Amino acid sequence: MTERSTRPAPLTRRAALAGLCVASLPPLADSAIAQQGAPAAAVPAPGRTLTAGPAKARLRPAPALETEIWAFDGKTPGPALRIKLGETLRLTVSNKTPSPLSLHWQGLRGEAAMDGVGGFSQAPIAPGESFTYVLTPPDSGTILYRPLVIGGASEPAGRGLSGLLVVEEPDPPAVDLDLPVLVTDWLLADDNALVPFAATSPDGAAAGRLGSWITVNGGSPPQRVSVAPGARIRLRLANACSARIMRLRFDGIKAVVVAVDGQPTESFEPVRAQLPFAPGTRYDLLVDMPGEAGATAIVTALVGAGVPLVRLVAESTAKPASTAPMALKPNPTLPAAVRLQDAQRPQIVIEGGAKVSPDFKLDLTGIDAARPWRINGGVGDAAGKPLFSVKRGTPIVLAIDNRTAFFQPLHVHGHCFRLLHPLDDGWEPYFLDTVQIPDGKRLHIAFIAANPGRWLISSTVLERFDRGLWTWFEVT
Repeated sequence: MTERSTRPAPLTRRAALAGLCVASLPPLADSAIAQQGAPAAAVPAPGRTLTAGPAKARLRPAPALETEIWAFDGKTPGPALRIKLGETLRLTVSNKTPSPLSLHWQGLRGEAAMDGVGGFSQAPIAPGESFTYVLTPPDSGTILYRPLVIGGASEPAGRGLSGLLVVEEPDPPAVDLDLPVLVTDWLLADDNALVPFAATSPDGAAAGRLGSWITVNGGSPPQRVSVAPGARIRLRLANACSARIMRLRFDGIKAVVVAVDGQPTESFEPVRAQLPFAPGTRYDLLVDMPGEAGATAIVTALVGAGVPLVRLVAESTAKPASTAPMALKPNPTLPAAVRLQDAQRPQIVIEGGAKVSPDFKLDLTGIDAARPWRINGGVGDAAGKPLFSVKRGTPIVLAIDNRTAFFQPLHVHGHCFRLLHPLDDGWEPYFLDTVQIPDGKRLHIAFIAANPGRWLISSTVLERFDRGLWTWFEVT
């Protein structure tokens, strides 16, 4: 990995705008006295049912009151589902909430009919109804599932409906612990109730619905995990926040990234031990604990003064240090190259949103709170013309021009792509399905349109998605 691709942004106006979630909204509560969450359970799941419905959870430490949320089988996040590569998952989702639902599988290059976009790839699951997803992932990796109904995604996600699907490699690396880590934030009032969701709130014209409290696997941070000295741990980190863009820092350990957005990558250590972490982003990392008892390693979200998310503590009998390579086998189904000279070259232009003054204050004057964002001059329309329609196997170079005052994370459904260098003379050595475009910048991504069907390109900030910040393309 080149240093350019992971270097933290300097403390400039752009960096400050990206951090409006820290500066302009209620700060996160002090996590120093927070309770420790329990590790998310891993559930073998070739076939099962998930019931989404009202529940209660203590999100802040006791004696804080419980919060009324929505949950899968009474828990948030939903279970970390596990299947082997080549297996088929049959998952029936039963909707006991008062809102229409669907589940999008971010990172799954499956069938378009199972992509889980309510109102686009399927009819939304009405309250009291159910729908069965039949998923046969072609890739191993870490997949995020969360609601994605056209015009109605942010509320069910913001109430707690999300989880992870882990597709295990045929020959996974030997580790002492494989730990899913799902990070979510919640906008809580002083009485620990969720702040009401407003369909035309100005949040959608600004940064989005930014929480005042972070949880890790449904519990208060930091999640304390006891491991043996010298143990090797696989961390599967996923950002399920509706809008919070953050960075991660790794202290006390050498963290090696082995997969980005579910796809294996050339192993690398994050520059300055930090990684960007936008909504929808996933990382797989391998870490080796120090050999001495009592050593600690911490994964911290750089929000405000810093929020420790996971605290690994070396306890009990030491293990011999692993000498196996810290790497995953490459995915043989992904193209080694994209013929840029043969590519079709569509463009996305993102405009609108709040203006930002030189002193970083938001100006909502003249903003239509219901439709504050524009993509190629309009908003997403399932009945309109696609951004492009191509035959299967066509190479695509997509230019994304962000003319707004905010970072814009976009997710390409059903495909993964390369982030091109500024002169289109090469690409970063990893695949992505979600990319962040800095404010005022233009980036290019390249992929082969290999998966037949109709697919979204959508904002992963769910309030922006609800307000039409998405488009779609077609592969025939």
